[in-house]
Amino acid sequence: MNKEAFPHVGETMYHQVMENGLNVFVFPKPEFQKGYAFFATNYGGMDRRFCLDGVWHDTPAGVAHYLEHKMFDTQDGNALQELAANGASPNAFTSSAITGYYFESTEKFHENLGILLSFVSIPWFTKESVDKEQGIIGQEIGMIEDNPDWRVFMNLMKALYKNHPIRDSVAGSVESISHITAETLYACHKAFYDPANMVLCVAGNVDPEQVCAMARDILPKQAGPIAQKDYGPAETDRVAQSELTEEMEVSIPLFQLGYKGDAPQKGEAGQRQELVAELALEALLGSSSPLYAKLYQQGLINRSFSYGYESYPGCSFLCAGGESKDPNAVRDAVAAEAVRLCREGIDGPLWQRIKKGAYGAKVRGLNSFENLCIGQAQAFFAGSDYLRFADLFAVITREEAQDLIARWVTPERTALAVIRPKERPYQTNNFYAVLERQEKLDKEVYDIVHGNQKLAAPAGLYPAGPPRLLVWHHHCQRPAAGRVPVRQVGQALRHHRGPDHRHDDLCRPRGPCGHPGLLRHF
Repeated sequence: MNKEAFPHVGETMYHQVMENGLNVFVFPKPEFQKGYAFFATNYGGMDRRFCLDGVWHDTPAGVAHYLEHKMFDTQDGNALQELAANGASPNAFTSSAITGYYFESTEKFHENLGILLSFVSIPWFTKESVDKEQGIIGQEIGMIEDNPDWRVFMNLMKALYKNHPIRDSVAGSVESISHITAETLYACHKAFYDPANMVLCVAGNVDPEQVCAMARDILPKQAGPIAQKDYGPAETDRVAQSELTEEMEVSIPLFQLGYKGDAPQKGEAGQRQELVAELALEALLGSSSPLYAKLYQQGLINRSFSYGYESYPGCSFLCAGGESKDPNAVRDAVAAEAVRLCREGIDGPLWQRIKKGAYGAKVRGLNSFENLCIGQAQAFFAGSDYLRFADLFAVITREEAQDLIARWVTPERTALAVIRPKERPYQTNNFYAVLERQEKLDKEVYDIVHGNQKLAAPAGLYPAGPPRLLVWHHHCQRPAAGRVPVRQVGQALRHHRGPDHRHDDLCRPRGPCGHPGLLRHF
């Protein structure tokens, strides 16, 4: 195996390209007892149209996610049960660009790794099991569509893009998944679950040579044909529509503000664009920026405000959002600040602070095996090494960030998605609205009991600012983790399944900029 050191971040990486085309990356951590393995394919929700063996296939929205659901089924039972019996904590997710399967364990790591490699590479579906899964996934789709955070983000994608399949939900729709059959799943597994289209990343107290030996013994010996993807007509710089508004049962408007970026290049150029975009966002509206303080003082944003950069094959964008009493005013303020920064330049001391802060956050993120492995997998599929961010940070200039703001934060590249409150008596089947109303009732009861005010409170008696919108947190077996600092690719559905493989979990937003581009299930 090739060994490479990254002294700036204190990491060592072993890399091996197997005979079947599989790329294996190992990060030895002998000081830890646990091990973490991530096995991913370069196939996600937006890979709907592809060519394999000279034949073009057009698949329904949601196939990649549906396939991830069914991959844990084996002819002998269920892989999750085997992993759980060995003390492992398995999980999986489907994003717009990739599908990943992983586990963490402190014992029997290599035995668990063998199970992971086996069930991902050997599909087993029946018509009965596939048909049964439609109801399960249909319920999941219903829950996420009732989530205002999810809806406003998907509306932003529709406003930004006219053709690119990033517009489609990873889960698909109830109608689209009704067309998925066992034959569909087998065809997509053949097209994308080939070792040459996959990557294995391992971190922990493991032997790199042993990891490679296991992959060599278990996986197919030769690479098969890799499907050619088609994302439709190329996008222009101009957004599909400047504003998209929808009404739902929320107490205060919810918004996502997006800026259509350049399609990322492969390799170091794409990685550099990512870092420049993240630093530009920090300078424009990060928590240390003048604009952030101004918006907060004016009550136009609150603690729900978040932001981030995301990129996929064929597209990239900046986005920011949260709750606001006037989303249009936020959009106008950002536009004015972009003009000012382009005219006056980014303040030198501010640039140094945000650059040091961003670099430190990335380095701290390497303490997580999950961040390290998923970050490397995503970077590899994009043609780079995740750990090279340390070298790029040293040469990125504020002029690059200013240029990106000047080119991207323009009216023709700007889109605004807003979820506004419905103006009607309260009546809903929306689970999230029920939770929000319950919070209001609890507050009113508290005030009555403590003699603070009457039930019908006069205006201005409560502190200024919008009430907090509740999102249900479902915890299964282990507490939900904090925000993942690595760039998670797009929308993603992540599941935590019990031994019975039921998908009865609820969604919660989680992603690099706080929007529900990533939905994890615990």
